[in-house]
Amino acid sequence: MHLKLTESRLPFAPLLLVAPFFLWGTAMVAMKGVIPNTTPFFMAGVRLVPAGVLVLIAGAFMGRPQPKGWAAWLWIALFGLIDGALFQGFLAQGLMRTGAGLGSVMIDSQPLAVALLALWLFGETIGLWGWLGLAVGVLGITLLGLPEEWIWSAGSWVSPAIANQPWTFPTDGAFTDFFLGLFDNGQWLMLLAALSMAIGTVIIRYVCRYADPVTATGWHMILGGLPLFALSHQLESAQWVNLTTSNWMALAYSTIFGSAIAYGLFFYFASSGSLTSLSSLTFLTPVFALLFGNLFLSEVLSPLQWFGVGLTLVSIYLINQRDVLSEKLRRSSLEAVSLDQGNEIQNREMGEVTIASSTIEPESE
Repeated sequence: MHLKLTESRLPFAPLLLVAPFFLWGTAMVAMKGVIPNTTPFFMAGVRLVPAGVLVLIAGAFMGRPQPKGWAAWLWIALFGLIDGALFQGFLAQGLMRTGAGLGSVMIDSQPLAVALLALWLFGETIGLWGWLGLAVGVLGITLLGLPEEWIWSAGSWVSPAIANQPWTFPTDGAFTDFFLGLFDNGQWLMLLAALSMAIGTVIIRYVCRYADPVTATGWHMILGGLPLFALSHQLESAQWVNLTTSNWMALAYSTIFGSAIAYGLFFYFASSGSLTSLSSLTFLTPVFALLFGNLFLSEVLSPLQWFGVGLTLVSIYLINQRDVLSEKLRRSSLEAVSLDQGNEIQNREMGEVTIASSTIEPESE
């Protein structure tokens, strides 16, 4: 991974590269613990606006330039709307309806969407391993995102013996209830959050053409957090009256470490090296979230969901490591061809020697 930090002699450089994904995973657990005592839009706003102020203060100490021109502010505003307001809004609403570990797995499935957007917008090749990862990811997300009763009902349509009853196709108002039910489903909201994050990952390429990535990160947090506070003011009540001291500490951790430091480090590394190489570490985030979700929140997944988790992690790995895997496959193929050619040449030479020796006439005595 060609990043400036890794080229330095700092012994803790690899830890700093992993830090954003560790902080995002543990922040997911901290936010889940706060949800029962607060409201989702308020929590999302608290996670963004103060973090944005901290990033701007850090950027000022680092001498980072402020955005200039309408193009820079337009891209930052769009970035803030999608990666800030929509992403954090869907994330907070989804956390109310799903577990922290499972939610993190859903969020970090966003490389699946990034791969398709990059193919469409930038013409990036996905390759054999990438398409395989997408197929595995679709299956994994299906097992994670849809309620189990829907999955088993679909299975009963193929084989009624699975559910011991015939499957009936939805009629009348069932379709409306179906789609409304999706937006009340935590996994589906997490998928929408993942899609928002994926679009934000693509937009940051355009943002960096007009503004510094660190200051743009800070401003996009502020511009994305203000609408969330407005929604909280209009739609929610008693946002902080039930918060305990430990809840405020968890919010502070999510704001300072899970947003300000994590996003600051991520976009700093992205601006100084390969974003593809950096994003290959994304699959670590749900691992940390699942580990700490089980440790602190005693969250337990069903066997079907664990299978979906495994498929999702495998798919993310295949997509992000597709170039490395393709290169290894190419080298193996070249080595096999070279070995076959060597054997063929050796066999041909041995055949020529045999023919030559058989044509030599014995000397007469």
